[in-house]
Amino acid sequence: MTTGMRIRLSPGFTHSNASINQGALVSEIIFRTEGITKVYDTGEVKVYALAGVDLELFKGELTVLLGPSGSGKSTLLNILGGLDHATEGRVWFDDTELTEMTDRGLTKYRRDHVGFVFQFYNLVPSLTARENVQLVTDVAPDPMPAEEALGLVGLGERMDHFPSEMSGGEQQRVAIARAIAKRPQILLCDEPTGALDSTTGVQVLEVLRDINERFGTTTVVITHNAEIQRMAHRVIFFQDGKISETRVNTERLAPSEIAW
Repeated sequence: MTTGMRIRLSPGFTHSNASINQGALVSEIIFRTEGITKVYDTGEVKVYALAGVDLELFKGELTVLLGPSGSGKSTLLNILGGLDHATEGRVWFDDTELTEMTDRGLTKYRRDHVGFVFQFYNLVPSLTARENVQLVTDVAPDPMPAEEALGLVGLGERMDHFPSEMSGGEQQRVAIARAIAKRPQILLCDEPTGALDSTTGVQVLEVLRDINERFGTTTVVITHNAEIQRMAHRVIFFQDGKISETRVNTERLAPSEIAW
């Protein structure tokens, strides 16, 4: 255990297929924020997207962020991922303070540690699934082969197909394969099922759960579907740029058990 490492005794979990039972687990903090504020100044009006957020996220957990549109979820995710800067406050990843990093440092942080999954896939239409994943593996320091990443999301037989030849659920799984191919410590997902029907949405959630459990990848999922919180270790509720509640699930559902 490294010097300065923060740990927290919290409700823990032992996996048993569909459910997870309460136990004792020493959880290691991977993200910590103090007083994070994000202000958009339009000239006449200042809009507070985040208003003094204090947050802790734990290694290996799957956390769901819930709240209405405009409550600050995506803004926080972008700051944690190094895509945006806080107006005030401090953010740590492990023992590294992200709020002190230069843009160049944040680029390296994203490349080495963070995988992103967005609602609308962001695939290059002229590239096959394999080639889309290789966009990441060509620059990551220790990537897994694109073929392995696509196999993990159940697309081993579809890797030479173009996005136009795939369903929405398949395209999202390509996006997940691209995100995990760099072997990230963190997977940040902004509405990954928002554009999908219930069947394909469940398939995507199963992939996210499997990646979290197989590799211990810390996973954060933003969603408007309140039922998805039931598969999480931890649920954080947002309202008006602040955390209104944090809840730990002592029992978790499998994605296939979630009512859509």
